[in-house]
Amino acid sequence: MKPNRWAALAAAALTALAVPTPAAADSAVPRGFAPASTSWTGPLRGFVLGFSPCGRPGWCASLLSTADGGKRWRRVGDPPISLPDNHNQVKLTVIDERDVFLSDGTRLLASHDGGGRWSEVRLAGVREPFYISKITESGSRVFAMVTGFGSPSTTTLYAGLSGTRLLQRVPGFTVTGSSTYGDIVTSGGIQVSMGADYRLQKYWTSSDGVVFAPAPPPCPADSAASLSGVRQGQVLALCSGGPGTPQPGATVRRLWRAPKLGGHFTGTAQAPTLGINQSFSAASPSAATVAAEGGGAGFLHSTADGGVTWTTTELSGRGVCLNDLDFPAERVGVVVDGLPDAHGGSAVYRTTDGGGTWRELVFG
Repeated sequence: MKPNRWAALAAAALTALAVPTPAAADSAVPRGFAPASTSWTGPLRGFVLGFSPCGRPGWCASLLSTADGGKRWRRVGDPPISLPDNHNQVKLTVIDERDVFLSDGTRLLASHDGGGRWSEVRLAGVREPFYISKITESGSRVFAMVTGFGSPSTTTLYAGLSGTRLLQRVPGFTVTGSSTYGDIVTSGGIQVSMGADYRLQKYWTSSDGVVFAPAPPPCPADSAASLSGVRQGQVLALCSGGPGTPQPGATVRRLWRAPKLGGHFTGTAQAPTLGINQSFSAASPSAATVAAEGGGAGFLHSTADGGVTWTTTELSGRGVCLNDLDFPAERVGVVVDGLPDAHGGSAVYRTTDGGGTWRELVFG
């Protein structure tokens, strides 16, 4: 898909986008609210960015929060971001009660007051077209993984101090090829994986986000790594071949595990191949879930025994995408199914048994 253009990139100065915190009378969930992205800071504390019909420009963004696992929601802000016309996900990343990020793939916004006021964050020297696949923060550092769709393709790690409005390229953290990709996680220690063409793979770890050490890659060179945070001292990654193998709508994938951050990874038995990878998260050293799409349906492949056996949950027939899969606690996880403006709409599902069963959350 062709990413949206970032018209503000060439601007010489950045203008803070002031959005007042809604008054108490405006705290209700907007009529027709459809979720786009979710981010949780604990098993009960979560946030959802969504859109609702509002006339021109057609959809208006709202940020909701819950403190009871999704039983009750309140509106905490109206971020100044629109639904992209290319159906990119507008992704929400909540670091804590104050630091929040939003990205539509080419535009990056930051709030440092819990969603009341927003400012633009630029990427120094980036060239269009590009896509921001991940934004996260650890300690005093903000990180963004960015893929450029030129010829050749490049994926680069950007970083800056918390609160900055300009992220710089991290020297040495760029890969080039016909197809490039990367991932970064910061739970329990910082991990960075980057690869190209299912032939090249690089991997680093860090405890402070400043000094990185190269480590044995989580996956074989013929696969790409999707990372999960450190779980009880152990590190899990999903190693996947190219999408569409061994047949269309399928992906060969395995769980790999290291005994510690920076340790040597070893693989497990093959996971189900049904669907194309959408997201991945581990709940514990032995429990993990893969979100995949195929044949117009969404699938959640889960294991509770380290990959020896798997169960598959088929969600709705939305068949668009499954985003933001995450386990903020060992047994509590969430995932977003669909997009607000897709034919089948969108929903947030939540599990409280480590991925065995999922229920749709209700907003309102």
